[in-house]
Amino acid sequence: MARAETRFVCQACGASFLRWEGQCRSCAAWNTLVETVVRSAARGSDAKAGTGRTPRAATSAGAEVVRLSAIVEPAVPRIPTEIRELDRVLGGGLVPGSLVLVGGEPGVGKSTLLLQAAAGVVRAPGGRHVLYVSGEESAAQVRLRAERLGLMAGPSGDAIAVLAESEIGRIAEVARATQPSLVIVDSIQTATVDELEGPAGSVGQVRESALRLMDLAKGEGIAVILVGHVTKDGSIAGPKTLEHLVDAVLDLGGERGGTLRLLRASKNRFGSTEEIGVFELDETGLVEVPDPARAFLSEHETEAPGSIVAATMEGTRPILVEVQALVSASGYGTPARRVSGVDPNRLALLLAVLSRRAGLAIGSHDVYANLAGGLSLNEPGLDLPLALALASSLRDRPIRLGTVAVGEVGLLGELRSVTGLERRLREAARLGFDRAIVPRPSRSAPPSIPGLEVVAVATVRDAIRAAIGSSGGAPADQGSETVADLPEEARTGRPVLG
Repeated sequence: MARAETRFVCQACGASFLRWEGQCRSCAAWNTLVETVVRSAARGSDAKAGTGRTPRAATSAGAEVVRLSAIVEPAVPRIPTEIRELDRVLGGGLVPGSLVLVGGEPGVGKSTLLLQAAAGVVRAPGGRHVLYVSGEESAAQVRLRAERLGLMAGPSGDAIAVLAESEIGRIAEVARATQPSLVIVDSIQTATVDELEGPAGSVGQVRESALRLMDLAKGEGIAVILVGHVTKDGSIAGPKTLEHLVDAVLDLGGERGGTLRLLRASKNRFGSTEEIGVFELDETGLVEVPDPARAFLSEHETEAPGSIVAATMEGTRPILVEVQALVSASGYGTPARRVSGVDPNRLALLLAVLSRRAGLAIGSHDVYANLAGGLSLNEPGLDLPLALALASSLRDRPIRLGTVAVGEVGLLGELRSVTGLERRLREAARLGFDRAIVPRPSRSAPPSIPGLEVVAVATVRDAIRAAIGSSGGAPADQGSETVADLPEEARTGRPVLG
């Protein structure tokens, strides 16, 4: 069989060359030439290298124009993994013929999660089998992990086939011959294509390997999961086009020294990207957390300044998380700003609002903010809890236990409501909280939750008074009101006649 022809293609302008060069002669960009397999025959002078034009691909002769209303969606059942948190993030399970990329830092548990998912696919009704391709470990090492996870008993030992191979042509050949329901490639950075001369993990090898695995998935109707490493800046290693190529991108993360692991979908063509899966890592693998809403709450025996619980929303799931802040006098000329799990730009905005609108001299202090449990959030409802935690730490006044807060802070110091407020508050009441500080709605009454005192405030200054009181001698409840204190029109949302 003749060796496929390759070219070095510029990723900036598309010009192709016979050999690698440091600078593209067409657009003068540096280090943009990537070795690429020429997939179609060239025509005329376009086939010549160095002309600044790439070979034109042959058009498909069988494509037809179809009306949108005439397209019938095939009824393809999803493949369940029997891991509820994983199926939740995927949107109900794996779609046959889909290409999924799972990324995460080394040692976070990617291989463990996918081996457990392979066992779940095998156990699910339907008589499915899985091909596990390992490019980093030997087949014996995969067996040792399976034994540690307790997956050797039952159908997993016979229905999961292990292939220690990195060459994509051989992997595709075995998959087409055995026709598994799921192919797991661990990892895409170790996969190689014989036609390319670049080392494993290079841009050309990773992209071409993903393209051929996509052809396998779409052509044979096999679900394919790729494992991708994460670089130092937190992005998945390999070209950015790899994330555009796949159908779903899942990110598995968490604190290295902690036990909680979070699974998110940054891209999902078959479901929502707002859902989150919560796992706990132990000696038996990744275990689903039965009550994720309680997983990020710290147990405090006494009240502590700078701590409050925020009612957040991840997709359709309300999650309560403890927000911690520490404000101390700065010992240097430039105050320190350190955050974990919080957007640093949002923290800077809140510090400016607190200084200008709430009268807190916080700009010259060192500020540290953290979300408990290693959770990372970027939602507007976290503004008010973070502002209250900062004010509590600055004044060294604790917020009463059992208090939860949620709301968005505007540049004028006003509070804005967030979506799903009633659902968040009901979850807080279920977990035993008895007081909630929320924005005062402008057109209706705040939600009334049994067993939960809802304090509605209009500004961040009023929220601080309701949470920790006022150092200027104002009553603690000044500027705030509970649902019972509101007039009938505000409580019911209906105008009072007469």
